Formats: sequence, structure tokens, C-alpha cells
Amino acid sequence: MCMLAAIFDLDGTLVDTYDAHMKSWQDISRIIGHDLKESEFARQFGRTNDPIIRELYEWAGRPVPTADEIHEYADRKEADFRSMVQDHFPEMPGATALLESLHANNWRLAGGTSAPVPNAELFREKLGCGRLFETIVTGDDVEHGKPDPEVFLLAASRLRVPPSSCVVVEDAAAGVEAARRAGMASVGFCSKGRTPEELADADLVVSSLEALSPEILKAAIDEASCRNDGG
Repeated sequence: MCMLAAIFDLDGTLVDTYDAHMKSWQDISRIIGHDLKESEFARQFGRTNDPIIRELYEWAGRPVPTADEIHEYADRKEADFRSMVQDHFPEMPGATALLESLHANNWRLAGGTSAPVPNAELFREKLGCGRLFETIVTGDDVEHGKPDPEVFLLAASRLRVPPSSCVVVEDAAAGVEAARRAGMASVGFCSKGRTPEELADADLVVSSLEALSPEILKAAIDEASCRNDGG
């Protein structure tokens, strides 16, 4: 039997971080000089920090930020975010049960996130299922963020599983697009701030991780394989 792998986004997928990320980005945006609206944040959520900060500067009418400014604001934002979720960690309902079920059925498991390494380490520590990940690819590991497929292709390479045998579970359209470009099946998870319409390009769209199982994810891989083969 071919080895199967599931690659999970973390923010907004396994961890309910929408509110904490929005608050920390709004605080940084005010310092930069822009009053960040929730609709603007929702569109940015899931991207790496560099393009977000560049866009905040553009909205504030400021010159293009320097590399040092980007680094400073990114570090400050992420430190504030981690302090918000450290003590009251918002694990998504059904996350641990799903990953434990996949692990029990011999699936390979990885994380694929735009978050920096310290956030990923916090998630691995706090998640009840964090110990089950063989690897977590972070925004610090790749040159190009989602929707580029680099993060998922690197995860598959580390797991030594071909892309066609992988399924990505994501809450953002950029992540669904990255999975498609990687040649992987995708599940769009409508967590807070997401709609079925924006995730409609996924092979399967769900509103709860509790709706997923090894059998359902295997079916998504099979369906994607048929599509990619022209069947």
C-alpha cells in the first residue's frame, strides 16, 4: 500500500488563532499609521509577514519599508501574538482526535505554515497532537510563501512521500492554491473569517475538523489523482 501523508496548516486550522493574530496586527498597523479593518486582515491572514508589512506601509502612505523595519515589526508582532495565546491556548476542536486517528492508521504527518519558527515550536508544544508531527515547515524555511507551493513540497520531501499521495488541510484560499500547484489534494476548512465560497477550489470543504477522518482524506487524494490524470 502506498504511504499517505496529511500536511496541516496551523494558524486557523489546528489552532484557532484568528482573534489573536488580528489584534496583534491591528496594534502594529496603528504604529505604522493605518487603521486595519477586519476585512483587510482576513484577506492577509495566512501570508508571511514580509508582504503583510509592505502592504500596511502602502495603505499608510509610507515609503517602502527597509529590511530592518520589516524585521523589527515582524518580531514585535509575533512576540505580542505568542503572549496572547501562551496561557489560554486555542486548540481547534477535533484537531487532536483527527491527527491521532491518522497516526493510528499509519499516515505520515507534517505541518506547513507561514508562521515563523518560534510560533511553530509553541504550537507543537501546546497542541495535544503536536508530538505526532514528523516535521513542520515554517515561513522561515522557504523563500516563497503561499500560494507558492514551496512550503508543501518541502514538507512532502521531508516525509519522503510523493505529492500525489498527500492531502493538505488549509483554511485559506492561498493555501488551497498552493496545494493545487504542488499537485496535492486539498481540504478547505471554514474556520473563523472564512467562507465556503473563498475555499471552493479545494477538493473538499468542511466547517469542522470533526467532519474529517482517514477514510475521507484518502477519498480526497483519490479524487484529486483522478482529476490530475484526466480521469
